[in-house]
Amino acid sequence: MQMNIFKVFSGMLTAMFMIAAASFAVAAQGAVTGTCEASIKEKSPDKIQLSFERRSEHGKNQNSSSYSFSEIQGLTREQAMNGRSTFRLVRDAGTIECDAAFANGKGTGTFTFTPNRGYIDAMRSRGFDVEKDWKDDGHQGSLDERLFSAAMLNVSVALADDLRSANFPNLGFGDLFKAAIFKIDGKFMAEMKATGFPNLGMEELVKARIFKIDSEFVRKIKDMGFGTGDFENLVKYSIFKVTPEFLADLKAEGLTNLTSEDVVKARIFKIDAEFIRKARAEVPDVTMEQLVQMKIGVFKRGNGN
Repeated sequence: MQMNIFKVFSGMLTAMFMIAAASFAVAAQGAVTGTCEASIKEKSPDKIQLSFERRSEHGKNQNSSSYSFSEIQGLTREQAMNGRSTFRLVRDAGTIECDAAFANGKGTGTFTFTPNRGYIDAMRSRGFDVEKDWKDDGHQGSLDERLFSAAMLNVSVALADDLRSANFPNLGFGDLFKAAIFKIDGKFMAEMKATGFPNLGMEELVKARIFKIDSEFVRKIKDMGFGTGDFENLVKYSIFKVTPEFLADLKAEGLTNLTSEDVVKARIFKIDAEFIRKARAEVPDVTMEQLVQMKIGVFKRGNGN
């Protein structure tokens, strides 16, 4: 049962990345232009939400991100309240220039993206072939669209240098996009390596970010000694909210030889320390399978149990 649920979550993970990646890839040809919208974030006074929309014969593409005012040239919070402004988001991959009219903290207008061709050479010198990777990934849109995506996500030369410093092999240009989307940097890579998983690839690191698996989580789980030689076990634990505290409770009740599947069963069926103690009053050497049977009301003494 739990394995089927895990497969569903794994499918969701794949779908999440496909959606995230698709939102930044379009098939329009030629210059990258379109409409933009902006709105001040009330809960974050130092940030503004920018949305960009492009249309082509292939349909409409939209993406939206939050930016600090310090990242934007030519626009302050006061200017974003009322009036007309021309402002720029300057990135290594190119510059997005917007012309928008604001009223009450909301703005609408148009944008034009000017790619930086020097970015392609800078990335190539670091082992990332932007043009080749774009074609190898099967994209049909223009290279400028790829550069626009890189600018939107801030796939910077500094990010490439940072990831390379962590000595992870076989990184492609597409991996830089994943790193930007899921906030994976060299420090996170190095920390995960140091936890005893030296061969994690970008896909595993993306899972770690999605399921909130960091070095502290790994260390605490490993201290409990419950089937953590496989990174996928950590993913299962995170999905089913298996905490170090929960493992400590199982261990305190004498359940020290459980597999990762047993641990997940205990979480799914809400088998806690109190339930284990009550079960042991009836069956002193109770197993996890028997605990599950007791929980769902099908346990019968003397029937092969």
